[in-house]
Amino acid sequence: MYRRIVVKLGTSVLTQGTQRLDRAHMVELVRQCAQLRRRGVEVVLCSSGAIAAGRERLADQEIPDTVRHKQMLAAVGQSRLMLYWERLFDLYELRVGQVLLTGADVADRSRYLNARSALRTLLDHGIIPVINENDAVATNEIKVGDNDNLSALVAILAEADLLLLLTDQPGLYTADPRTDPGARLIPQVRQIDETLRRIAGGSVSGLGVGGMATKLQAADSARRSGIDVVITSGHTPDAILQSVFREAPQEPGAPQEPGPAETSLPNSAAPADPAPTNHFLGTYFPAIDTPLESRKQWIFASQKPRGVLEVDQGAVRALQDGTSSLLPAGITQVSGDFDSGDAVRIVDGDGAEIARGISRYDSHDMHRIRGLRTESARERLGDAFHTPVAVNRRDMILM
Repeated sequence: MYRRIVVKLGTSVLTQGTQRLDRAHMVELVRQCAQLRRRGVEVVLCSSGAIAAGRERLADQEIPDTVRHKQMLAAVGQSRLMLYWERLFDLYELRVGQVLLTGADVADRSRYLNARSALRTLLDHGIIPVINENDAVATNEIKVGDNDNLSALVAILAEADLLLLLTDQPGLYTADPRTDPGARLIPQVRQIDETLRRIAGGSVSGLGVGGMATKLQAADSARRSGIDVVITSGHTPDAILQSVFREAPQEPGAPQEPGPAETSLPNSAAPADPAPTNHFLGTYFPAIDTPLESRKQWIFASQKPRGVLEVDQGAVRALQDGTSSLLPAGITQVSGDFDSGDAVRIVDGDGAEIARGISRYDSHDMHRIRGLRTESARERLGDAFHTPVAVNRRDMILM
């Protein structure tokens, strides 16, 4: 039994593929959350839909498809969306609290910890947090639709056991099911690699701005933090309950039907075990056995890489032994425009990502000291030289 779950609801789930919020379906989602609460499971909602709610409210106006108009729609729709959630949960005598976040709120370590404290306090008082990105001011989030990655961050903040990503597809397929009739659902994934990332496609409905690629990113962040992840269709009856219990709710003594057959796939995308379900239809990502420590969870989930450091084979070996920091002497190429404190990808000569971490120098100074030993780097930078390492081991995640 999971203790605490985060449920991410995409716009297409809340609208049922229409241009309006589907109140009847929202009631059904709330009913399932209330049933979980009665069974002792804490629930956090990451709810999209503010822009859709604003568009519905201003249906008599022709709204251009620009960022500033989307911000306007979000400003109009967010209070309306929250009003719906409050009224629906009140039917089950459950209280909700709104939390609006932006990327800046979680990229900064102190603000991240403040957000964690606020979220935990809501849960401690039996309040269901309803979280959304602050689309009225967060232009980048509107463009990339990062509520998927936000939900992974929220799952980490809340120390959840399960992240449930409800979308307009039953899960991850071996190919794009919209164009390939032979595409098969992948019931379980134990490793997220380039094969899976190539499979991931874009948004199907056009109502939201997220796609399967961002859900894979979210799944990777959450499972590295010790959190199970499920991607499944929000249109399936009892989708939340099925995902939590991996079976459709049944009356006591009802016969159990066999689970779906395991899909045979090449490479690491192949499920390692039979899907642990009876009626469950979706893709299950089990948490890794050795999750990242708290600070590295934050780095991986909240810091978008701004640059790339290519390193030589000696540096690759030193990093992979698990104890070494990255020194400037091992860096062969620097790309991207980044500041000190930004995340960077560390790759080998073939471009394969070896690690990810926080750069101690900006891209300009990193260019100047790449390939240099400590004394030479000190002479090159002068007063700007403040540390002999480019990326410290404690700020680095091996990939």
